[in-house]
Parts: sequence; structure tokens; C-alpha cells
Amino acid sequence: MASFEEKRIKTAERLGIGPEQIPRHIAIIMDGNGRWAQEKGKPRFQGHRQGGKTVENIAVHCVELGIEALTLYSFSVENWKRPQAEVDGLMHLYTRYLVAIRPMLERNNVRLLHVGTLDNLPDKLIKELSKTMELTGKNTGMKLALALNYGGRDEITNAVKQIAEEYKDGSINLDEIDHNCISNHLYTKELKDPDLLIRTANELRVSNFLLWQISYSEFYVTETYWPDFSEEKLEQAIVTYSSRVRRFGKTNEQLKEKTN
Repeated sequence: MASFEEKRIKTAERLGIGPEQIPRHIAIIMDGNGRWAQEKGKPRFQGHRQGGKTVENIAVHCVELGIEALTLYSFSVENWKRPQAEVDGLMHLYTRYLVAIRPMLERNNVRLLHVGTLDNLPDKLIKELSKTMELTGKNTGMKLALALNYGGRDEITNAVKQIAEEYKDGSINLDEIDHNCISNHLYTKELKDPDLLIRTANELRVSNFLLWQISYSEFYVTETYWPDFSEEKLEQAIVTYSSRVRRFGKTNEQLKEKTN
């Protein structure tokens, strides 16, 4: 199986960009499932079902492109406020999906991670989530992180509480509490920060998603609803990303000096 770098070189040649211009970690806010269905005169649930198919297509394509990590915003802590019938349908869909994607994950050497809390999730869903993560735990390819029952503010609050407890019991001192310390207490501690954040359905907000991690991520917003988000549209986002200059607070002159 080809390495990440081999895939990235091949992808870069095809897209006409440099391998270093391909994001290593992509995060996506998958929006527009319900509107996609409603515009087609279908129940909202059909939009979520079609969105699940898109997840699989995009995940496989990210593997082929040489992406190292893909984080998908599946269900936020705020989504519990939706109609109960829709929430129940989503929980059922997630449970089935976590079983159905196992062959794809194994075939593509993908490791599944969970980003979020298990609180309030159905027992059956937790069981299948845990089993899928266990089955793929030794896979060494792309990491696919599902932000399921996730909230950015809750994540940071939880990290602060953990650090406070460690400080209280003496296992950490004040000088050790820095950016890396906080990052290592987040749900995403096994992931590097996203290089590119994509949001579908033309929504211009981050919706409590990866608030700490996207501090320096490049944003890409498309009008396309998630069920219609294709491999070609993903590549368009990557090409757009490749034209961005990521300064991380530096000036263009400083970046040129470093390059030279």
C-alpha cells in the first residue's frame, strides 16, 4: 500500500500543485442534509441517509489523495434540541452506519476515532462505536474522526477540569500548563490541528466546532449541500487551499526569508 507521501506526490501532480500544498488534516462541517431532502420533496431523514453515503465516498477519496486525518462534524450537543423523531432516526442511522463502514475502513487501512462525549448516546450505538474503533485500532492509514455528540465549548471546559484536577493532586505544576498541555487534554489529542475547514450549504459560522483547534485553519465554504458534495468538489477545495498563504502571524517578508 502506498504511503501518505507517495499518494500526495501523485495527487499534487494531477492537480498541478505542490505536495506541501495539500492539507494533511481536513475537517468538515457537513451541513444541508435536511434542506437537500426538503427541496426534493423527501423526508429529512432521507437527506441524512444520503449524507451517510457521501461520508463514505469522501473518506475513501481522502485516503486516495494522501490525507492523513479527516474529522467530520456528525452530531453536535446542540442537535439534541431537534424533534425527537429526527434525533431517534439519526441515532439509528449512526448505529447501522458504524457497522456498515467496517469493511471500507479495513479495506483502506483507516482508523476510526470518536471526538465527543458518550453521554446520552444510546447503548447500542456506544457498543457499535466501541467495536468499530477496536477493530480498526491497529490500522496505520488515515484517521477518520467522527465528531459525534460533540461541542467545542464543552470540550474546552472538560479539558480545564481535567487539568485543574491534575494540578490539585500535584501531578502537574503551573509552568506545565501551556498550549500543548491544553491540546493534550482535548478530545482530539491524537490529531494534529486541521489545516483546512470545509463547510457545506453556504453557512458562514463554525457552530461550536473545534474552537481551539481551528485557530489557524483555512476556511472554505461552498453552497453545495452535503449529500451533493463530490470528490471533484473536495479537490476544488484543496486547490483553493493550495493558493492560500498561511502566515501564522508572520509577514510575507518573514516567510520569504525562511524559504530562502
